[in-house]
Amino acid sequence: MQVYWRFVSCRAYCLFRYSEMRCALSLLTGLFLMAPVLMSSTPASMCTPLKTLNDSLSHRRRYMKHNFPINYSIRVYREEIFKLSNISRMRLKVEELDDLVLQRLWFQVNQGVLKKIIRVMSERHPSRSYTAELERRFKDVEGVFVQSHPAEVFQQELPEAVQETWDHLTEEPNRVPESNWRLASPKSLVDNLCHTMYCLFSECFDAETQQDYCGVSHSRRGRKNSSRNTVTTPAE
Repeated sequence: MQVYWRFVSCRAYCLFRYSEMRCALSLLTGLFLMAPVLMSSTPASMCTPLKTLNDSLSHRRRYMKHNFPINYSIRVYREEIFKLSNISRMRLKVEELDDLVLQRLWFQVNQGVLKKIIRVMSERHPSRSYTAELERRFKDVEGVFVQSHPAEVFQQELPEAVQETWDHLTEEPNRVPESNWRLASPKSLVDNLCHTMYCLFSECFDAETQQDYCGVSHSRRGRKNSSRNTVTTPAE
């Protein structure tokens, strides 16, 4: 009898361990399948509208340079000159800075930039319709971005360094001190939009750009390298 109960106890223990192992295996399989989603900072649904925006950006030299007088500049907030070097500095300043935070900032910066460019154009300006279409496509990307994340994401508190930049971007123009205004050409501003897009949404552009736009060598020495023709940028 004692042998029988030992057998029953042993069998029950083995069944329990087997069930436990199956549960653990299922959990690991689930995590493995989710890994690409967890590791990617750009939802797959954003790639199509981002590439559509990129198609428009490929014509920026014609519309943002050739259709403006030489050395033409517009007034923008200092924070709206948002370059790859700004991203690098923020990542150094804020430990483990989430790409999602930088993506939110990218939208905030460039919606203001596009509005300012359109504002200086007359209705009959040769680049007016192009820039309006660029803004519309930009808003399409922003709409998908908002829909791709829970509402709570946009209510989270921003890191102090990012919040400071955000506050300056949303300040009323008549309250911005003169020292916070900068002059920049429309072409340079749209170049910044494009290059930082390649950096912050790199999962959608790896094949097209064929270079790491977030890389230290590009962000810190891009201008120097360009002058030596050692870096090939996408066609404009």
